[in-house]
Amino acid sequence: MTVESEEDLEGLKKCGRVVSETLAAMGAYMEPGMTTAELDAYGRELLEREGARSAPELTYDFPGATCISVNEVCAHGIPGDQVIQAGDLVNIDVSAEQNGFVTDTGGSFVVPPVRADHEALCKATRIARDKAIRSVKAGSKLNVIGKTVEQVARKGGYTIIENLASHGVGRSLHEEPGTIPGYYDPSDKRRLWHGAVITIEPFLSTGATEAVELEDGWSLTTPPGVFAAQYEHTLVVTKRGAIIVT
Repeated sequence: MTVESEEDLEGLKKCGRVVSETLAAMGAYMEPGMTTAELDAYGRELLEREGARSAPELTYDFPGATCISVNEVCAHGIPGDQVIQAGDLVNIDVSAEQNGFVTDTGGSFVVPPVRADHEALCKATRIARDKAIRSVKAGSKLNVIGKTVEQVARKGGYTIIENLASHGVGRSLHEEPGTIPGYYDPSDKRRLWHGAVITIEPFLSTGATEAVELEDGWSLTTPPGVFAAQYEHTLVVTKRGAIIVT
């Protein structure tokens, strides 16, 4: 999507507020002993209260309102009867449609008692996301995003899940400019434009470079004992930089 009016920007901001507040509320609501289905039901209630619809459910018939991924499952986890345990690393991804606009956000949460290695991974991933956001403006190459993420990952001794990426968003869940790698690809000559709506969502890992799909056809996992974290914002690219809407 390209933002062409103040109405476009306001629509994205309203939808962005809904998904960001839902993500924060789900993170605060989550506790040991709760199933991922119970957590998802709470998220669905919050979205519906605002007149928003789950984007993955609407677009791909995903079996849940939100993606909830626990420990080695790092993305697209299906809400179900899995019980959240103390010390778990839980990723929640919330994307929704409201009044024709689609925004996408996500974050990783460490269930207390907090493991130091999980917390360090999460901190590095947040830094990677925030630095990548600061690196973009109209006219800049898309690959500056992956280059920035890769620099942060290497400095912290982490790898990047290369088959999970940022993407265009705004009117649908995945749109132009398509996939935006979380690693540096010098052959990628695409450039960002004024008004472009994209996500930035790095996946840093303690050792994996690829997430493998499980038999359920959705869940993506790292090897046993290897973890990944993700933090995501939806933003609008301008000549001065990025406007975060989530």
